[in-house]
Amino acid sequence: MKKQTSILAALVAAGLSFGAAQAQTTGAGSSATGGQAAPMAQPGTGTRNVPTGKDDKVARGDRKFIEEAVGSGMFEVQVSQLAASKATDAGVKSYAGMLVDHHTAANNELVKIANARKVELPAAPPRGLRKDIEKLGKKNGAEFDREFVREVGIKAHEKDIKLFEKAGKDVKDAELKAFVDKTLPQLREHLAAAQKLPQAKK
Repeated sequence: MKKQTSILAALVAAGLSFGAAQAQTTGAGSSATGGQAAPMAQPGTGTRNVPTGKDDKVARGDRKFIEEAVGSGMFEVQVSQLAASKATDAGVKSYAGMLVDHHTAANNELVKIANARKVELPAAPPRGLRKDIEKLGKKNGAEFDREFVREVGIKAHEKDIKLFEKAGKDVKDAELKAFVDKTLPQLREHLAAAQKLPQAKK
């Protein structure tokens, strides 16, 4: 229990500094795009450290979806935090702040579901996504804004939507299914909002 509680504590701490942009919200509590609670789980917190629990009852596909969605959510929180401070265009800044808020809320919810089922969470986004954050961080000005909108606002959300659409058909756990059904419309709203930004146009 201590270790699971520490994940949530770390998550909440990680996200407290970024709550500002809820004003521009298109919905409430998104998942693969959210804000305050990028799961900052320490490596090894979770399943392997807990000898008994519900983990055995979690379907393999459900566990895989949770891990993938959490990794994607952490990426989108972190890259959107970067954009919220670094973007030069007010519309992009505002959009990034909204993503921070929504993805944080969604990540928090998903972490609670994972903890209740003793599913071990990744400690950071996948390596490829961490490299994407570094790469984006080297860009500045209008180029940064354009890359963020196209790579995160559009491409990452298209990928999220596919992941969640598949999960909506495949996941077995009722609470996880409810989370997917609630989050998917917001991911679609995030994509639509990105497509309307001037930076989305070639």
